[in-house]
Amino acid sequence: MKFKYNTTSRRAFLIYVIISILITVTSVYVLSKLITDLTEQASEDMAQRSFYKKQEFMSQEFSKFLEQENQIKHILNISNSSNLSTNLKVLSSLQATNAMITNNWFQINDDKIQFGITFPSDEREKEAADFILKNKDANHVSTVIFQNKQWLWRIYFKLTSKNIVVRYGYDINLKNLHAYLSTIDKTVSNYAFVFDKTGACIFHPDLKFVGKNIFDVSSVKPSDTIFSKKKDFVKRITMSEFLKLDVIRFTKKLDIKGSRWFVSVNSPKIFEVENVSLIKKYSTWIYSITTVMLLLIFYIFSYANRRAYKEKEIVENEKNKLLVENEKIIKEKALIQLQQLKEQINPHFLFNSLNSLYMLISSDVKTAQKFTLNLSRIYRYLIDPPEKNIVPLKQELLFIEKYIFLQQTRFKEELFFSIQIEDQEALEKFIPYLALQVVIENAIKHNKATQETPLKTQILIRKDQVIITNNLQKKADSEPGTKFGLNYLNSIYQFYSKTNFETSEKEGNFVCILPLIHIHS
Repeated sequence: MKFKYNTTSRRAFLIYVIISILITVTSVYVLSKLITDLTEQASEDMAQRSFYKKQEFMSQEFSKFLEQENQIKHILNISNSSNLSTNLKVLSSLQATNAMITNNWFQINDDKIQFGITFPSDEREKEAADFILKNKDANHVSTVIFQNKQWLWRIYFKLTSKNIVVRYGYDINLKNLHAYLSTIDKTVSNYAFVFDKTGACIFHPDLKFVGKNIFDVSSVKPSDTIFSKKKDFVKRITMSEFLKLDVIRFTKKLDIKGSRWFVSVNSPKIFEVENVSLIKKYSTWIYSITTVMLLLIFYIFSYANRRAYKEKEIVENEKNKLLVENEKIIKEKALIQLQQLKEQINPHFLFNSLNSLYMLISSDVKTAQKFTLNLSRIYRYLIDPPEKNIVPLKQELLFIEKYIFLQQTRFKEELFFSIQIEDQEALEKFIPYLALQVVIENAIKHNKATQETPLKTQILIRKDQVIITNNLQKKADSEPGTKFGLNYLNSIYQFYSKTNFETSEKEGNFVCILPLIHIHS
């Protein structure tokens, strides 16, 4: 009976150990699979959020290319047959200031084609005439062409009003478009490319794919541009033609009314593979006794933790390298930001100034002459930036006084400006180039101004700072600001180790504090 009891006890203990081992191994396996599934799900959720952010950014940028059609509609509605050609010529010239536009032209009814950028060659004029003849009945055309050894994206549309037909077309240099989007895109965890219904690639982070048929050079298929009622995008896990690794690819139509453009957003697929054979190997060692089993489990977890820390250390090192590279890129973008700031000022400001000048010529010749002189000096100041992006405050004040004169001539009693100097020595100190213009333009752009409730702006110059204050009268339909100008100022102050640049809203006023920079001789 004693032997039977001992045998039974050992057998029961062995069964207990085996069951414990099986439960432990099974638990580890289930837990590992659950963690893997959750990690993959979290990765896909992150990729989807990143996708929405990226496609929203691309939609906003590409919608800007359709603004010209709305402006042409406005010109067509307010013009008559005698001044329509002149107004279209002015608008075309303004569009030509955009570095991405290489060519634009228009035709009124069946008259001669007119160009907005340069005097065209016979070959270019014939090419435009052939294009209009080929698309005479089309209302909208968007196509990619190869011309003069460069890829161009041509946008063409036809508008009709008061029995007048205007056909308008312009070409966007896809290489310049690539450089522009690469500069302003802050979302670096993924990449996107844009193509039209035929598959013609309009934008891609790798220039060699621009102009190619995306259906031929990538895994995107025409069926990816067909969406169901429940989902307005197609999601696939595929091999990236750019990164040469697996990505989660979302393809969606750009959120631009009337467009036939599509965007594919690609995020690297993050996954974790559990080393099943290692777990099996260790699990075989714990079949003897419970103590050994627990020690082995402890060892496995310790080993897994060491691996996790090593992987984390590698990731951190790679992250630090990326941060260093990113800092280099930010420094290289400083001059590009300044150039874009000036290009952002030029078109609308010049167009509005020319309109004001046109009205003044017939009503007030002396003011028109002064207006023209100030406008020319403003643009002379804009095209000759300082080497270090800072200028003496007295020089910036001379510029802003001319700028204020133009704005007050245009808006008259809707705007009030005052300049108060508390410390004359402050005029010899330095300030970021165009700093005053950035703040004043933001005030005019985002606030209402009428004769009953004028916009009042005060520039106060103190010993070590310039304080600009305006009353808040926010526009109800104002578009969200990009804060591009303020970000430019912040980057300049950071370069000169100035941390007291700030903007705030206090007691119904918007206040901007611009610290002065003292350069030791």
